[in-house]
Amino acid sequence: MEVTITRTPDELAAAFERLCCAEALGCDTETSGLNPRSGRLYSVQFSDGEFNVLVPLSEGIKMGPLSELLADERITKIFHNARFDLEFLSAAGHVVKNVFDTMIAEKVLTRGARQSASLADTLYRYFAVDLDKSQRAKFTRKWDGVWTDDLVDYALSDVVHLPSLMREQSAWLDKLALTPQYDELIRPVLAAAEPDSARYAGDDAPRGRS
Repeated sequence: MEVTITRTPDELAAAFERLCCAEALGCDTETSGLNPRSGRLYSVQFSDGEFNVLVPLSEGIKMGPLSELLADERITKIFHNARFDLEFLSAAGHVVKNVFDTMIAEKVLTRGARQSASLADTLYRYFAVDLDKSQRAKFTRKWDGVWTDDLVDYALSDVVHLPSLMREQSAWLDKLALTPQYDELIRPVLAAAEPDSARYAGDDAPRGRS
């Protein structure tokens, strides 16, 4: 797995050049809590399935040109439980366009089967991947904000498989004629990507980490 932590302008520019031509990017965030009105973004992660990038916002690093990837309509941004990440990104002033939500897709595909749609369980079903979530507990307000190798590996493990997962799910949604149901469920979630939307209004969209 090729990993870049973008701590310099040159690293940000190089990462952008590597990712800007991708058709789809796995995306994720790490945050200080569950509420975008009071919480902070600690990082944003990107992966095309081979090249993996973490922007360590908690270390004072800015998104730089990588924010353009989020707004680029030509690139599909793949999140698991997009509502959570989109609210934090929008609260931080980032526009996100062209979103696919693998959690919603999995809920549509497994509806009635009583199977978990968490990322860990979903990746295990599709690819026999075991995610280690033990590092998540370190992202508290008392954390010093410095990214260790273990934390980077944890954060990027969530995104590296998302491009492959989207391809598998999209194929099954089409095969089972479930794409319209997915489209109906993703529509209200995408409102969280609009900076002027009432993104904190109560609705049935999922909240919290997966």
